[in-house]
Amino acid sequence: MEIVAFGVQADERPYLEKAFAGRHQVRSLDVFLNRDTAPIARGYEIVSSSVNADLGADVLQALAAGGTKLIAQRSTGFNNIDLEAAADLGMSIGRVSCYSPYAVAEFAWALALAVNRRIVRATTRTRNFDFRLDGLMGRDLRGRTAGVLGTGRIGEAFTRIAHGFGMNLLGWDLAENPRCVELGMRYVPRERLLAEADLISLHLPLVDGTRRIVDAAALAAMKDDAILVNSSRGGLIDTEALVGTLKAGRLTGVGLDVYEEEAKFFFFDKSLDIIDDDTLARLMTFGNVLVTSHQAYFTEDAVGQIVAATVANVEDHLAHRTNENMLVTRGQLPAAVR
Repeated sequence: MEIVAFGVQADERPYLEKAFAGRHQVRSLDVFLNRDTAPIARGYEIVSSSVNADLGADVLQALAAGGTKLIAQRSTGFNNIDLEAAADLGMSIGRVSCYSPYAVAEFAWALALAVNRRIVRATTRTRNFDFRLDGLMGRDLRGRTAGVLGTGRIGEAFTRIAHGFGMNLLGWDLAENPRCVELGMRYVPRERLLAEADLISLHLPLVDGTRRIVDAAALAAMKDDAILVNSSRGGLIDTEALVGTLKAGRLTGVGLDVYEEEAKFFFFDKSLDIIDDDTLARLMTFGNVLVTSHQAYFTEDAVGQIVAATVANVEDHLAHRTNENMLVTRGQLPAAVR
């Protein structure tokens, strides 16, 4: 069988094609799946999508009309998929329920350390042979407080690193993670975490209850010199409120690997374009803000696991089996997803 895969990064392509070698043919495309590109998938029973695909009802209808029966998304989050529409169309939707949590947790720490120690500003200077230390002073993290919003696999991995730094640990989640408690984490109300943490890292899924969980009120509750890191989903932060906070001279640093409206920009070369997103453009002007393009997951280990899970989803679909990755199976929504 031939499979069409959308949004395939150049470094990802050999992993994908090697994994399917001897099983199925893969047509790897660098374009992302949306209403404009959905017609490309006509005639393909199996479509693989990437994290920034638009899988709203209209796109799903176009895919189903073209004969698509399975969408195998190569990411964990599924806030971009209309699952009820997929069920009504009798489609199957698979994702990657987990991959290396260390990939994302370590990158979140890379962002935190970079903004704390002014690494980008320092390297920009030294490339111009400017070796002054003015404005580059950071802070020791040992003895300070890390606040972790979301303590699942990735949040736990982030917590373990924070514990290694000798930080005090505060957590907030719907359920306590006993492994984080063993590390000394105290679970507290979200308002207290925001008020007391020197470093706040977001590791929550994007659902109705977490959308813009870091809003103007949450930002106002943070310490003026706090560091904020988001390597999860852009929609967790009200970005306009964040810009207002930064304009007021608050927050020591912000590290963002995700952005609310990233689908229009991330993974593309926009260097010659006029950026019409005033919020993103304003964010990029702050010297204490570091923005990367949703690359936290992008390690050899994680990509290998993502591809392996995608292969398993395809094989299980063809064998009429289901697994823990399936969000919709031939039009049926599991109880946990409803």
